[in-house]
Amino acid sequence: MISIVVPTLGRPSLGTLLDALASQLAELPDVEILLVDDRRDAAGELAVPGALSAYAKVVTGRGAGPAAARNVGWRAARRPWVVFLDDDVVPAPDWARRLLADLAVGDRVGGVQGMVAVPLPADRRPTDWERSTAGLAEGEWITADMAYRRTALAAVDGFDERFPRAYREDAELAHRVRRAGWDLVRGRRVVTHPVRPEDRWVSLRVQRGNADDALLRRLYGPDWRAELGLPPGRRPRHVAVTAAGALAVTAAALRTVLPRDGAPRRVLGAVAAAGALGWVAGTAEFAAVRIAPGPRTRDEVSTMLLTSALIPPVAVAHWVRGWWRHRPSGADGDLAGAQS
Repeated sequence: MISIVVPTLGRPSLGTLLDALASQLAELPDVEILLVDDRRDAAGELAVPGALSAYAKVVTGRGAGPAAARNVGWRAARRPWVVFLDDDVVPAPDWARRLLADLAVGDRVGGVQGMVAVPLPADRRPTDWERSTAGLAEGEWITADMAYRRTALAAVDGFDERFPRAYREDAELAHRVRRAGWDLVRGRRVVTHPVRPEDRWVSLRVQRGNADDALLRRLYGPDWRAELGLPPGRRPRHVAVTAAGALAVTAAALRTVLPRDGAPRRVLGAVAAAGALGWVAGTAEFAAVRIAPGPRTRDEVSTMLLTSALIPPVAVAHWVRGWWRHRPSGADGDLAGAQS
């Protein structure tokens, strides 16, 4: 009845997930587990606990990201329901029993999402990264724990492998599944998603997702956020702040090559000052928004100040990169096409 697909890079958290599943699988009739080994430089085979040897099979991914790995998994699945789990979640002790209840749905329901709990510190305010991870609890159709009918996945050819990161690929799939006529509903099973340790620059690395947003803009037009049910972002502000900073630097640079006396130099000085003021104001607003709900420790505040200055231009650069990479090609200029 159920195939559980877990794409993995072999992180230590995989063992915790498998241990949590091992004690519950007897409650699931006709279940199989497919571990998609998506390591690019695999050193040996993935270790499967002995308790799961009768249920688990390791299949090899292409190292092309979670969307491609999940496609490998569900296409190898033999059961009518495919349950995607991330390798860093921990199913609750009653997860299997609640999963069976969640999947007792009508024929037009193509997918059932599980509930995601993100534990946050009880003795202090959460950091920016912890709050970002906590947003998973409010996410819709996220594949941290998402079950799909195999027929629904086949109807839309699965995940779009042009999304190389764990970002937006699940929302985009859900949109196509619903557009194909299936309903998606929320279930009551629960997994815990711990906050993984990260360094102070993680907020810069996640800006790579802006390239995937550019692909969504290409695919679905200017109203892509509303069409996919995604919240508004800060990109217009990031563009404005980046433009103000670029204007200030450019005007200041041009000013240095002009004669000291003269109207053009004074004009450029005013332009540089206005641009610098806009950049400072925009950066200060962004930093304040991120600092206010946090623990406000010296380390957190300094990280927020540094990254708030860097995020706007980094985000804009990734957006431009994605916009160019996913430009229409072919005689008809159509970007839509094969998902893999």
